[in-house]
Formats: sequence, structure tokens, C-alpha cells
Amino acid sequence: MPLIDPARTLLLVIDVQVRLMPAIAEGAGVLANTGRLAAAAKLLDVPVLFTEQNAGGLGPTVPELAPEPGMAFPKMSFGAVQAPGFLERLPADRDLVVAGCEAHICVLQTALGLLEAGRRVWVVRDAVGSRRIENRDAALVRMAAHGAEIVTTEMVVFEWLGTARHRRFREVVRLIK
Repeated sequence: MPLIDPARTLLLVIDVQVRLMPAIAEGAGVLANTGRLAAAAKLLDVPVLFTEQNAGGLGPTVPELAPEPGMAFPKMSFGAVQAPGFLERLPADRDLVVAGCEAHICVLQTALGLLEAGRRVWVVRDAVGSRRIENRDAALVRMAAHGAEIVTTEMVVFEWLGTARHRRFREVVRLIK
């Protein structure tokens, strides 16, 4: 896969919800890195779409991420691709940078569905989580084996920037320092 191009990507934040996050191992780091990605995406005009799994049971997306109105896609299926209307919400010309929870359930099933649909997928290792670390790690191995690129928050942000001469360089770098 080529470098992550901000003009061709969409940040997909999967199920970072109020009743789920307290159970996520290393959840504070997952939330912080997901927040960094979302803030960088906003500064760099990268669209962001959120999913919410069974919002009646797990609550909405955490307030720290506060999706724009209409940018939280409700679902009951674990894999977002199986949810009616989901693929239609994704611009056909965009690759997906994926963050969220749980890595071994909703992130995994969504990433595999996107890959099967012919989409490019980058999964952000330090911005995905599960209740147990071994589940997250196994999911990352499985997604990579099926064609997802496993990256980090800083890899994404610096590839989105492309150069230290980018007009937003200083603002974006402040997010990760």
C-alpha cells in the first residue's frame, strides 16, 4: 500500500462508547490516540465517521470525541459493513484509517468486511482496544494476515502531513507532543 494520503482517506472510529470504554484494557491510551487522530483529521480536512454499536445498551460515543451531528452511524451488527446503508456512507474514492473498539469483535469484523469489499484499510494499533490485550493482539495479527496495514497514530499523522512545510504542521505536531 502507498503512503496514507489525506485526500484519499476517511477516519473510521468504531464504537468508542461511554459504557464500553471503562472496560477496555489501556483504554485511556486508546481514547487519547483516537482523539489525536480525530483532531488531526479535522485540521487536515480528512472526513471522520463514527459507528455506535447498540447505543441503547452501550451509550453514545464518548463526549471527548463528540461526533458532528449525523456523523455517528448506528448499528447492531458487529461488522459495520453488514449494517444496512453503511457502505453507502463511505465515499467510494476513500481508503479507511480505522480506530476503535473492540479490536477482536467490531473492529476486526468491520476491517475484514471492508477488505472483502475491495477497500484499503489501515488499522491504528495504538488506537484500537479490547477488554483483554491478548484479544487485541490476536485481532491485529489476523487483520494483517488478510491485508490490513497495521500502523500507529504518529505514522498516520505524519503521512497525512507529508512534509514539515505543511501549513498546519505546528498545530498537528502539538497534538502528539
